[in-house]
Amino acid sequence: MADLDGIDWDEAFKNGDYIPDGETFPDLWAQQAERFRVSAKGRLGLPYGALPEERFDLFLPEGPPKGLALFVHGGYWLAFDRSFWSHLAAGPLGHGWAVAMPGYTLAPKARIRSITRQIGRAIAAAADHVAGPICLTGHSAGGHLVSRMLCDDAPLSAPLRSRIERVVSLSGLHDLRPLLHTEMNQTLRLDVEEARAESSALHPPASQAEIIAWVGGGERPEFLRQSALLVENWGRQGANTRLVVEAERHHFDVIAGLTDPDAPLTRALVGARG
Repeated sequence: MADLDGIDWDEAFKNGDYIPDGETFPDLWAQQAERFRVSAKGRLGLPYGALPEERFDLFLPEGPPKGLALFVHGGYWLAFDRSFWSHLAAGPLGHGWAVAMPGYTLAPKARIRSITRQIGRAIAAAADHVAGPICLTGHSAGGHLVSRMLCDDAPLSAPLRSRIERVVSLSGLHDLRPLLHTEMNQTLRLDVEEARAESSALHPPASQAEIIAWVGGGERPEFLRQSALLVENWGRQGANTRLVVEAERHHFDVIAGLTDPDAPLTRALVGARG
């Protein structure tokens, strides 16, 4: 790794301090999600494993689903649960896709490598409920977790992997090595071996699925670097990659397009043309 002198990695990964009223977003997300669930059609708390956190919510469109979209939440593998994000299902639902939103065990109770395996099981369980193609998206740490599903060691069966058409990593973390030098690593407990093994950008891609690294133009430089790194490294190895830098979006509102069927983000996720 390059010389770390002069780089404050804790500062590099701070988001809320650089977003106006950043501390208000979690309450806003929770309120929007709760309102959405009041009228949404779906099933909440479906199990994909034995642990309390191993549950997913499945929201259903009117009529037979065109396929399955799955969203994995962020929070540096340390915070939040699936209940904060229900409203983000609105965009894909508007195109006739079912939407699954899994929870997972947070650090320090779980290591990141264990969370990766949980998401693999969650995708498999959700896919048993919905036929057809699969599109994955996730935000921040969730962006890391969905990009891991396209790596050579992804915890997915070959038939399940073949159903994945597209992955949109929203402000994803694809090189975990810098996290070794942060205070949050006291909780994450990453070591050098795990940081490398869990870095999507350091793995060969092992899928024909399209991978879109989508990041806000107003984000911290490290998040812009991480998205560009994945696209460059995987594109060089023949993967179908694309980098989208959405102007005037920051780390907390880059997900907002998923609430709108007509937003470019939603259309990119479900492959809508025109």
